[in-house]
Amino acid sequence: MPSPAVDERHATWLELFFDLVIVVAVAQLAGLLHDGPGLRAVFLFAVCYYAMWSVWTSFTLYANVSGDLTRVRSMLLAMFGIAVMAAAVPHVMRGEPQWFIAAYVYCRLMGAGSWKRTSRIMTEWPGVQQATGVIPWIASLGFEAPVRYYLWVAGIVLDVVVSTVRSRHPDQLLAEEQRERDEARRNRARRRRLLHRLDRSGADASAPPPLQAARPDRPHLGERLGLFVIIVLGEAVAQLVDAAAEVEHWQRGLLATLAAGFGLLVALWWLTLRYGADGAPTYGVRVFALRLTMPAHYLMTGSIVLIAAGLGVLAEHTGEPLPEANRWVLCSGAALYFLTVTLLGARGGAPIAWIAGWGLPAVVAALLLGLFGGALDGWALAAVLLAVALWHVLYRRRAGEPDPATVAEPHAA
Repeated sequence: MPSPAVDERHATWLELFFDLVIVVAVAQLAGLLHDGPGLRAVFLFAVCYYAMWSVWTSFTLYANVSGDLTRVRSMLLAMFGIAVMAAAVPHVMRGEPQWFIAAYVYCRLMGAGSWKRTSRIMTEWPGVQQATGVIPWIASLGFEAPVRYYLWVAGIVLDVVVSTVRSRHPDQLLAEEQRERDEARRNRARRRRLLHRLDRSGADASAPPPLQAARPDRPHLGERLGLFVIIVLGEAVAQLVDAAAEVEHWQRGLLATLAAGFGLLVALWWLTLRYGADGAPTYGVRVFALRLTMPAHYLMTGSIVLIAAGLGVLAEHTGEPLPEANRWVLCSGAALYFLTVTLLGARGGAPIAWIAGWGLPAVVAALLLGLFGGALDGWALAAVLLAVALWHVLYRRRAGEPDPATVAEPHAA
């Protein structure tokens, strides 16, 4: 007898509204890399992008687990916090990051508080509900660069290490969190008794339910991560269109640039989302654990934002070489994208032939373009990157891999 059909959960209007602020944030970050970006600008882009992405991730996972019990006020306040961070990006570039840091710390602490009220522990990616990583950010308020930058990196490393290491032992993590909560509750009860606010008979009356491991709704989470990819791809399209709109006299070189740039984005869309909506290409029937999915999503979407920033100046140099700094932004974004694809493919069961013939050669090709592509006109640079992406598409078409949506029983890796 067939099992009854279950309505698949989709993004709510609140979640879609929450995503709108990411559109603005991504546009602000891409703008960092337009005018002669140097190593400092790229570093600040990576750090600021992680801060915004981590806040979005914390509340996206919170809404995924909470479902109908999601607090609207918390989501809207987090949305406002990301908006403040986005508006403060130019101030970060000028060496005035105080408002950015304050908004980031506020959002992360509020996210941890929202998670605490759920009595759930996200054992697969615990960094979203633990505030350890924000401590170096708070400490950085008392320092100038470069010490401030070291502290930001330390905060990011703490986030990733805590999530990656602790997620490997979910039962131990759950037990530790339960002990800490029980101890904190006992301490509060003792203080109340000393103040004559609670007698012994009522000490355990308000004991909260025991902690449970959060079980993410994987199809819904995949949709949410995929929507983020659509947002960054949309920003790349906007960058390309806005750059073309500023060109006074259109020529064939501009049309070639638009065609190649748009084709590159279509290929990235196809490669990233055609075989799964987790924001990362998949192979076979394997579903990655969040300790792999989340870092891959950050690298994947960050690389697309880098490509978007490169495309934003491409239309201005259709018949001439792209400035070296902008060329490196575009090519390093492509190299990072294909490197992430290659690592995921190797972890997900891709054959050696693909890794040696498609994955690694694409990374090398993008890096060689960055090194030796100075003589290429803008349209030719975009065309070569499009050819590299189409080489990946050709393999997927030739291999005829099944759509994971047709697989009934995926397993975690």
